[in-house]
Amino acid sequence: MSAWRLPDTVPAGEPAPVPAAGAGRPASAGRRMLVVAATVLLTLVGAGGLAVAKGGGMFSAERPEGCVKPDRSIQLYAVELPRDGTQIRLGYGLTPETASYPGPTMEMTEGECLAITLHNQVPAETLTQLRTNPSHPLGVSLHVHGVKYTQLSDGTAQSASFVPPGESRTYTWYAQPRNNKTGSPGTAGYWWYHDHVVGGPHGTQGLGAGLFGGLVVRRPGDPKPDRTYVTVFGDRQSINLRRGDATDTCDHDNPVPGPTCLLARKGEKVEFVVIGIGNDMHTFHLHGHSWADTRTGVVSNGQPFADQIPIIDNRTLGPGDSFGFQVAAGDSVGPGHWMLHCHMQFHSDAGMSTMLHVLDENGQMPPGGHDHQAMSGPAPAAADPAAAGGHQHN
Repeated sequence: MSAWRLPDTVPAGEPAPVPAAGAGRPASAGRRMLVVAATVLLTLVGAGGLAVAKGGGMFSAERPEGCVKPDRSIQLYAVELPRDGTQIRLGYGLTPETASYPGPTMEMTEGECLAITLHNQVPAETLTQLRTNPSHPLGVSLHVHGVKYTQLSDGTAQSASFVPPGESRTYTWYAQPRNNKTGSPGTAGYWWYHDHVVGGPHGTQGLGAGLFGGLVVRRPGDPKPDRTYVTVFGDRQSINLRRGDATDTCDHDNPVPGPTCLLARKGEKVEFVVIGIGNDMHTFHLHGHSWADTRTGVVSNGQPFADQIPIIDNRTLGPGDSFGFQVAAGDSVGPGHWMLHCHMQFHSDAGMSTMLHVLDENGQMPPGGHDHQAMSGPAPAAADPAAAGGHQHN
């Protein structure tokens, strides 16, 4: 079973059939219905109705081209989490109780259409504290990279596609498949999603508080991992908004995989989704392991030109970038505590480092461990922008 991945969800219900124009009623009645619908639409837009329709409301059927109907539906919650020092923390979760940062890793297959209903349970008072302009609306949103959506699922204040406190809204994502006839490259790859509204029109405060997560779009036949982990590199030398000791909380005797405990048994296929946020450039480096510089990180059996594909263990990462790969845990190097860090030296020295713990074949933690203080010197347990006199991405 994979660690830190979104479990399978149930198919969405069938939408009600829409009768053909004019069927069963005079043309005049059809015109009257159009007038009423246009009036309701204008009223909703003027009142911000695009943003507040509960459960997607009358706009839940809005879909990108190619999405006939949602294949699956997901309930996602935005909640406030315990503060990290003075730093407000928010998270997405499949339930309010399981919200975290990063949020749950979404998985799609090309050709699939996914409906995600986002419930905003973040208190209005908290969103007010994060707001940089008193005229900016209060709410949270869901903006995604890589896949297809229409403007009503863009997750921005400009399109009124956000969720006010206490409300909910359905977003529709379409993993468009590759099409050689039209030239579409498809959407398979490693992407991410995040808030685009909290604090201001670009969601800077929402990102800095923790509203982000990974998205994996696969093609049929892509290799499936045993475990998937998301590592988000951000400002103030942080990994998943943490640094130093806080990046790695694995208990030696009873480790539980999660955002701060990267864990695998020797031989398991481990997938990493790597994301950059904030304002800084980083380099992602994993000790003891390397991968092919391809879409999946592996070279398919019999793939032509395999000798021309670079094999790497370090990759540059800028703000907004994302990539991913798979490795066999401990391949040729065995069990151990393998460092994962930013290779910009002053970043790693400041605590931008964690560990991939590879257990032996019996599932036992190898001897040794992690000592972030020895690796990086004294560092705060968390990246707190308040210490620098202002709010930043972490």
